[in-house]
Amino acid sequence: MGKTGLQPMHPGELLREEILPAMDKSVSELAELLGVSRQTLHAILAERAAVTPMMALRLGKLCGNGPNLWVSLQARYDLAVLEPAMADELDRIPTIRAA
Repeated sequence: MGKTGLQPMHPGELLREEILPAMDKSVSELAELLGVSRQTLHAILAERAAVTPMMALRLGKLCGNGPNLWVSLQARYDLAVLEPAMADELDRIPTIRAA
């Protein structure tokens, strides 16, 4: 969970719930503008695929907000999903502090 107590959102959720409606474009139109297939965009919107650095560059250009937002959202989401799944493994790794 993030500092707000909420689970980090998948970038596809932001695209689906906020960006796409605000742009008043169909998924097909948005995919064409991004230079990707509809299937690629649908997978992100359905939160079945991650926003890669390449897609972050595309989204950042299209939305005018740069790639960092998209990469950060994806990284936060990935960590929030992986950390609990890896908890037992991580517990077995010692933390070494420099003297």
